Amino acid sequence: MPAPHSSSAKYSFVVASNRLPVDRVVDDEGNEGWRHSPGGLVTALEPVMRANDGAWVGWVGQPDVEVDPFDNEGIHIVPVPLSTSEVEEYYEGFSNDTLWPLYHDVIEHPSYHRDWWNSYKGVNKRFAEQIAEIVEQDGIVWVQDYQLQLVPALLRELRPDLTIGFFNHIPFPPVGIYAQLPWRAQILDGLLGADVIGFQRHDDASDFLRAVRHIKGYTTKGSTIDVPVDDPNAPRSRKGVTVRHVEARHFPISIDAESFEEIARRPEVQERAREIRQGLGNPKTVLLGVDRLDYTKGIRHRIKAFGELIQDGRVKVEDATLVQVASPSRERVDTYRMLRDEIELSVGRLNGDLGTITHQPISYLHHGYPREEMVALYLAADIMLVTALRDGMNLVAKEYVATRFDNDGVLILSEFAGAADELKQAVIINPHDIGALKDSIQRAIEMPKRERSTRMRALRKRVRDNDVARWSRSFLEALDRHAPRKARIDPTGAEQHREAQTDNMSIFDQDAQTARAAEDTREARDA
Repeated sequence: MPAPHSSSAKYSFVVASNRLPVDRVVDDEGNEGWRHSPGGLVTALEPVMRANDGAWVGWVGQPDVEVDPFDNEGIHIVPVPLSTSEVEEYYEGFSNDTLWPLYHDVIEHPSYHRDWWNSYKGVNKRFAEQIAEIVEQDGIVWVQDYQLQLVPALLRELRPDLTIGFFNHIPFPPVGIYAQLPWRAQILDGLLGADVIGFQRHDDASDFLRAVRHIKGYTTKGSTIDVPVDDPNAPRSRKGVTVRHVEARHFPISIDAESFEEIARRPEVQERAREIRQGLGNPKTVLLGVDRLDYTKGIRHRIKAFGELIQDGRVKVEDATLVQVASPSRERVDTYRMLRDEIELSVGRLNGDLGTITHQPISYLHHGYPREEMVALYLAADIMLVTALRDGMNLVAKEYVATRFDNDGVLILSEFAGAADELKQAVIINPHDIGALKDSIQRAIEMPKRERSTRMRALRKRVRDNDVARWSRSFLEALDRHAPRKARIDPTGAEQHREAQTDNMSIFDQDAQTARAAEDTREARDA
C-alpha cells in the first residue's frame, strides 16, 4: 500500500477530486510533462483556484506512479498515488461499476463486491490523510464527487478545525434505489461529515434528505440536517440531543460562458466551422451530439431516432448529417466495451443501409478534441442533441449555448439532464419516447429563424447570468457561513480573476464584449 506524499507547504483552501486537473504525459524520449486535462470540473474550478492560491489533491490518472507535489499554471498540485489493484477495485470497480449505475437509476445493473468496498474505504482514507497534512488551521476543504464520499467524515475526525464542503456532480438516486447499496449507511455517514453538501438539482438534494431520514433517522428541517454529536458545547435539537447542523441543497454547476464566447468569436475558429460543414458536404442541417461514451447519455436513442427519420423519408440523407463525438470512457470496464461495440455496429448499419456515395447520415468520432475544435463544432452545428437518460447537469448543453453569439441554433435537451431545470427555452424531450424525439428533431430542423433566435437569446442570457463564477461563489459563501471565523478565501475570486483578464484583453476581445453589450440592449428592448 503506497503511503501519501508529504508536503511542507500549507494551504488555506484545498480542493480534492479523484483526478487532478492535469494529465501526466511522457514523450518518445522519456521526458515527463503535464497537460491540462479537459472536463467540466476542471473548467469550473480553475478560476477560483488560481485566484485563491489553492491546492488541488488528486490522482495522476496512472497506476503505480508516485509524483512529488508541484505547481502548474498557478495551481498547487498534490498527487495521491493509486496502485494497479486500487484502480481496478476502488475506481473501475466500486466507483464506476457500483456507484455510477446505482446513482443513475440503475440504467445498468450495479455490482456489489466487498473487496471493492474495502479498497474504496482505503483510498478515501489516504485522500483524507493527505488533505489533513497540507491544509492550514481553520482552513476550508472542498471535496468533489462520488469517488470520495467517505472523505468528509474521515477528514473531520482527523481535523475537526476544518470547514468541509462536498459537491456531488452526478445525480443522487431516490431512497428506494439508494437503499439497495449494502453500505448505504456508511456512505451517508461519510457525506454528513461535511458542513455543506451540494447537488446539481433540487430533486437530488431532496432524495438525499429523504435517505438521511429513512436510513439514519435524523431530523431534517428544510435543507438543514441535525447530525448527533458527542459535544457538550454543540447546540441541542428539539429532542435535547447535541447536534451539528449540516446544509444539503442544490447548487447547479455551470461554465465560464465568457471564455467559450471569446473562442467562438475568433476568426480562425469560425473559419474552422465553415471547413467542418464543407467537409460534411455542406448539408442543409448539421446535428451534433457530444458525450463521453456512456450508457447514461442516450447515444443509442438519438442514433435510432435520426435513422428512423431518414428511413421514414421525413429527412433526406443529402440534407442532414448527425455528427456524434463519443470520447473514450472507462474502456477497461466490460459494460463500456459492449456499449462501444453496440453503438459502432448501429452506426455502421445505418451508414451502410442509408448512405450514398457522397453522403453518410452519421459521422461517428470516437476520440476527444481540444476546446477550440469543440467550439468550431458547436458553431458548425444547427442543432445540438442532448438526450441523456440521467445526467447530473450536462455542461455540453451550456457550452453550445455560450458559443452561439449569432443567436441561432436549436438545443434539444433531455428532461432528465440537470440543465433542463435551467434551460427551459430548449426543446425539452423524453429520450425514451423515440416517436416524440423524432418529432422534436424534425421540428428543430424546420423551426423558423425568428423562433430559433428568440429561444437562443433567452438561453444565452440564462447561461451568462448563471455562470461558473456564480456557482463557485454561491457554494463558497454557503460554506463560509459554517466556518468558525471568516474564511481566508474570497468567494468572488473567480470574478476578480476574470476582471484581471479583461484588463489585458485584445482589441478583438473588446469588440466581442461591445457586441455582447449591444445584444443585452436588444434583449432588454425586446422584453
